[in-house]
Amino acid sequence: MRKILSVLLLGLVAVAVQAQMVTPVHFSSQLKELNDGEGEIVFSATIDPGWHVYSTNLGDDGPISATFNPVKMEGVKTVGKLQPRGKEIKQFDKLFDMELRYFEGSVTFVQKVRFVKPDYDIDCYLEYGACNDQSCLPPSTCDLKKQGRVKEVPPTAPAVPSEPVDKAPVPVPADSVPADSVAANVPVAPVADGDLWQPVISELRAYGADDSITDHSLLYILLMGFVGGLLAVCMPCIWPIIPMTVSFFLKRAKSDKKKGIKDAVTYGLSIIVIYLGLGLLVTALFGSDALNAMSTNAVFNIFLFLLLVIFALSFFGWFEIKLPDSWANAVDTKASETSGLLSIFLMAFTLVLVSFSCTAPIIGLLLVETTTSGNWLAPALGMFGFALALALPFTLFALFPSWLKQTPKSGSWMNTLKVVLGFIELAFALKFFSVADLAYGWRLLDREVFLSLWIVIFALLGAYLCGWLKFQSDEIGGDLHKPMPVVCIMGGLVSLAFAVYMVPGLWGAPCKAVSAFAPPMKTQDFNLNNKVVEAKYLTYEEGMAAARAQGKPVFIDFTGYGCVNCRKMEAAVWTDARVADKLNNDYVLISLFVDDKTPLAEPYVVTDESGQTKTLRTVGAKWSYLQSHKFGANAQPFYVLLDPQTGKPLSGSRAYDEDIDKYLEFLDKGLKNYQK
Repeated sequence: MRKILSVLLLGLVAVAVQAQMVTPVHFSSQLKELNDGEGEIVFSATIDPGWHVYSTNLGDDGPISATFNPVKMEGVKTVGKLQPRGKEIKQFDKLFDMELRYFEGSVTFVQKVRFVKPDYDIDCYLEYGACNDQSCLPPSTCDLKKQGRVKEVPPTAPAVPSEPVDKAPVPVPADSVPADSVAANVPVAPVADGDLWQPVISELRAYGADDSITDHSLLYILLMGFVGGLLAVCMPCIWPIIPMTVSFFLKRAKSDKKKGIKDAVTYGLSIIVIYLGLGLLVTALFGSDALNAMSTNAVFNIFLFLLLVIFALSFFGWFEIKLPDSWANAVDTKASETSGLLSIFLMAFTLVLVSFSCTAPIIGLLLVETTTSGNWLAPALGMFGFALALALPFTLFALFPSWLKQTPKSGSWMNTLKVVLGFIELAFALKFFSVADLAYGWRLLDREVFLSLWIVIFALLGAYLCGWLKFQSDEIGGDLHKPMPVVCIMGGLVSLAFAVYMVPGLWGAPCKAVSAFAPPMKTQDFNLNNKVVEAKYLTYEEGMAAARAQGKPVFIDFTGYGCVNCRKMEAAVWTDARVADKLNNDYVLISLFVDDKTPLAEPYVVTDESGQTKTLRTVGAKWSYLQSHKFGANAQPFYVLLDPQTGKPLSGSRAYDEDIDKYLEFLDKGLKNYQK
């Protein structure tokens, strides 16, 4: 069992560093000849877990739609529009304020054609957009070039008019892209303007790898599970059981000390295996694709809201959540009748059943957070952290029984802890109701309403910890007039201060501490905060020239009109007064939209880093090539600081990460290196 746990642990904690260059979508193309002079151009794709490819006809205001683009169609005409085939997922996106359609796992796009001549020459490509929860790829293409002679052509094949291509260009202001940038060709070698296009991938790596938001999220989930396990240990359903369980193993140790220690360790490992199995079961039932879809699914979020409210009311003492007593009795009886490792495992399973009334709300909150994180590893990792913390006291006290005498006795402090957790669960429940409210457009929980409820919840929590508010369950603890401990009063003051901190948010203050939970600022009716950061330059060469003239370093923002996480960064990070001041005054900000569909004067063929040739047809493709060729990255958002004279980086790159302090460190480091 120890060996099995070691393997599971290694598999959970060995999270690979996220690479800059990602290729999550794998397309292939072919031409199928059908009967009666008809055919199909088929683009088939397999999609890596966690990623999705958008469907067709999403409109101008949405992300990149899949579109069919003919370059040369001799002897053949298109019939109808591009048709997607596969399991299409429909999801309302609160940022785009529209219903999005996309595919996960696999998808096939088919363009029907009719042959009008025996010989044909086809040159076309599929353009598509792909995203995950952290980043989006620039518009990508899959080409098809085919020449040949069709087997069957109707003798009098009519000239079938081509249907309009379902292309949805993103509208760009006429003055936003200078004429010279549209006509510019993208060379592989440096352009005339110095070495500004020279690759600097090695220089970026020398500054250190960019922090992966995925790694941070998984570490956070592991720590959250561990903290949840420590809180569960302090619940009245578990804390009193520890001395009884430890004494059982100590009695065994009297006759055979090694066996007693072995049994105690096995007991702890059994607890870990049981809860870890629960986490893996959640992943197996929902699957990685479903976990990604859950984060914004309105019905699922309403269910989570109601579930957390029930858990909160249970912690407040209104009722108790229990499993049938017969279950625990049956497992306990089975443990008594068996021996060896199986009996120890059944004892651990009995603990899980008996403690369900106290652990269920904590486990529920943990699984709610992990399943909506969109990461398939999260439920197992969170449950591993929870089980590890829960198993440690039983194992350690069995190994070092003298420590047990120094632990606090059971008392009213356990009920206080339950009530505090009830307030926290109630606050988290509003987060999930907010997602459903945004999805359906009810406008019941706009930002000011959400903040008002959180202010009341944390003010009441502060009042409870200070002793001004009592619950019915507190009567069991003894004297209601007994003053609260100093630790509780200090916690109450912190909670009251947090409630006061959120008050300015009712008038538009950013309240960064709650920005990850509160609805977006656009839902607020009365907002005095109008800080906006906008790039003055939308072309690389023009922005670099301006930076040289002004004597300032360059901040390049690789973004996209359809990039969801780019908008999140602009709303959560760029609105910070300190960040906005540096971007507006200390840097020359250049925003390069990799999905800009403004056509170049003529297509240009380049060779990418993998040795494959690709054709650049739009301004967005030019900036996408710049990002991959010069910086070795192809996901957005992507931020890099450059010296305008040399085109060399001034620090490492940054990606999607809403940590403002780290973002400021990133900007300060670039300024410091530029001043050198």
